[in-house]
Amino acid sequence: MDEKCAIEIKDLVIRYRCLNKISIRKSLFKLKKSNIEIVEAVSGVSCKVPKGEIMGIVGKNGSGKSTMLRAIAGIFAPDEGSIDLHGHNVSLLSIGVGFQKNLTGRENILLSGMLLGFTEQQVRSKTDEIIEFSELGKFIDRPVKTYSSGMYSKLAFSITAVLEAEIMLIDEVLSVGDAKFKKKSFRKMKSLINDSNRTVIIVSHNNETIRKLCNTVLWLHDGKVKMQGKTEDVLPHYEEFMA
Repeated sequence: MDEKCAIEIKDLVIRYRCLNKISIRKSLFKLKKSNIEIVEAVSGVSCKVPKGEIMGIVGKNGSGKSTMLRAIAGIFAPDEGSIDLHGHNVSLLSIGVGFQKNLTGRENILLSGMLLGFTEQQVRSKTDEIIEFSELGKFIDRPVKTYSSGMYSKLAFSITAVLEAEIMLIDEVLSVGDAKFKKKSFRKMKSLINDSNRTVIIVSHNNETIRKLCNTVLWLHDGKVKMQGKTEDVLPHYEEFMA
């Protein structure tokens, strides 16, 4: 095993099966094969992310960025290719992913922590710190389904920031929430990034976030790698392309 490599992706392919427009009446009967469209969201992507790297993923909407993150997190299984995390635990920060909506915020802290591979005792010892960082107050004992997107992101970020998973995957979460929490989460991210043992991948449409936090950038276009390299090399080409 390569101890210097945190994530190794080889020839990754992920496909969606989408139904074309069809009436509810017809859907009650046998669907014709012609009504199903196969969309290749990620198409033959290969890359290595060294341990301690902070990599940004950029690309226009529909380029496969979030799909790739979910595959790395184990939510989507590759249709082809492989993803090797070299034994590291991984957490995904993304709005709408990862919580049981009927459970309270406090219950989701325990569940999420244990799913990340921490023991119940380890999670409980950090629970008060997570709650304090999240700034949710009395809402921590209310069902997550009652949370706004900002509250959801605060809890998601707080769990991963305090428990400190070895690989952090962040999907636009830093751009959600009030201005005060944005600044606090940004400062926390910078402190976490300073740990040379932690590997971070950030998906964002905010180029300044990518520029300030990331060492390298992977540019995806229509599910394929268009360019990969140092942030200062890739980002100007991406910005010119998007302009």
